[in-house]
Amino acid sequence: MLIADDLDKLLDILPEFIQDPLDKHSRKKSLIEIVMDLGRRPEARFPDGPEYLSTINISWNDLDLCIKKIPQFSGDNRSGIESTLHRISSIKNRKGNIIGLTFRVGRAIFGTISAIRDILYTGKSILLLGKPGVGKTTAIREITRVLADEMEKRVVIIDTSNEIAGDGDIPHPAIGRARRMQVAKPELQHQVMIEAVENHMPEVIIIDEIGTELEAIAARTIAERGVQLVGTAHGNYLHSIIKNPTLSDLIGGIQYVTLGDDEAKRRGSQKSILERKAIPAFQVAIEIHERNSWIIHEQVDHIVDNILQGSTISLQRRKFNFDGSISIECENSNFTEFISYSNSFISSKSSVLPYNNASSIQDYTSINSCELSSKSDLHSFNILSKNPLIRKNAVSKSYKLTKLYAYGINIQQVESVIQDLQLSISLTRDLLKANCILGLRSSIKHNHRIRQIAKSRHIVIYTIHSNSSNNIIRALKQILDIKKVSYINWQQICLHKNFNELNALNETRDAIEKIVLFYTDSVELLPRSYNLRKLQAHLISLYQLRYTTFGKMGYQRLIIYPN
Repeated sequence: MLIADDLDKLLDILPEFIQDPLDKHSRKKSLIEIVMDLGRRPEARFPDGPEYLSTINISWNDLDLCIKKIPQFSGDNRSGIESTLHRISSIKNRKGNIIGLTFRVGRAIFGTISAIRDILYTGKSILLLGKPGVGKTTAIREITRVLADEMEKRVVIIDTSNEIAGDGDIPHPAIGRARRMQVAKPELQHQVMIEAVENHMPEVIIIDEIGTELEAIAARTIAERGVQLVGTAHGNYLHSIIKNPTLSDLIGGIQYVTLGDDEAKRRGSQKSILERKAIPAFQVAIEIHERNSWIIHEQVDHIVDNILQGSTISLQRRKFNFDGSISIECENSNFTEFISYSNSFISSKSSVLPYNNASSIQDYTSINSCELSSKSDLHSFNILSKNPLIRKNAVSKSYKLTKLYAYGINIQQVESVIQDLQLSISLTRDLLKANCILGLRSSIKHNHRIRQIAKSRHIVIYTIHSNSSNNIIRALKQILDIKKVSYINWQQICLHKNFNELNALNETRDAIEKIVLFYTDSVELLPRSYNLRKLQAHLISLYQLRYTTFGKMGYQRLIIYPN
């Protein structure tokens, strides 16, 4: 990555006893901030932590020396250095005198957004989330250059603090052909956003640090006019934006909706639920937790709906590797903190019930969805037990009916879920004949007798927070232990195999269990020789999946299809 930082112009402002140590510092290129506070030692901040630069304390003269070399501070106590990207912020006392300075090093780093270049070409509006100092502004600056120069779009930057395009009347070259509109006062940012659309015909609007309700409303107005938005906001995760009443409009906003009795019964939820109010202003959200690791949400509307419903969401993590390559990993998570119960939020971090006299009590409102497999796992497996690669008694176990005693839950709703998913579970009204118990946490908590019976007969108790279909489905899956494909004897399969054969088998297994079974999506394997493809095909058949051979001679590979 090419880096331009103009660091010498920033160092020239500092006193000599701070400037000299920094000039000779081995990690000068990774410097983040320089802090000067009255009566304290000067401090330099690097990615791995802070470091003192001198034993001399900062005096009034040192602060005055720096202030005289920089332009006047604006209403938000920020200033800059002309033709650079550096930002200087001040701390004032009650009398309005400056008693502290923070010098933020601004860098133009070319190549930082290579991981999301494909998303830029879709033309969707993008929201970058992350804590201060994680690299949001650096990323949005590079996005601006790519959109303006490489994609030749009409780009206008709303540069409230002159942090994207630098201080002064001439924008920094790092933004390319993009135009920059400065904001006289921070509280007027929303007005300048609307003015940019009305007066300058942009195709893309770039906004840094959306932080007020008026700015969120302005962003929605711009999106409704068909202009692509690229903005940043403070918030580590997408669900933190949902909980923020000021910024929730950026992702559609949320509202309480009261359902009728029939609709609530059909959905299997409470009558009072949370729903998204409108179409999000941003179609893509990117969480930047680390400089080299980004989480991508490509369909914000669906993601927000799933979070509010407590359903599974798929996360796409893109990482920058040391060799310059980019790796994409799929992760899954589940949020139940937005499920409405008695008109209040329920935390997704509910713990295991503290009952010592129950044999095993588990709470499924906090199950991580990456442990749950897809619909192709839900049916009993019809595999011959004579096959040496199948574990003994695997077939008989898959057909063994689990007798479930439902307590405090709508039995018709549980029956409907069992029939829809074709689960090997039968409901019983006799507690003594049950293999396990599924009940509402509040109901189990207040029934001492049912816990005593469970302990004496070694019956596992599973609890859920609310009587919703999603919670029932997760609990039933866990009761059947569907999350594990445990019927295949993997050690037996790998016995006496060489490195290439093991590599091919591992690729096939990962493709099946992490993509085909979980996402019910097809996967194309790497090209292999005939013998390796034959080995892969045999493993696919053990999972009872379909496959085809594809490609020209010498470059043939298998494609695995979900059931």
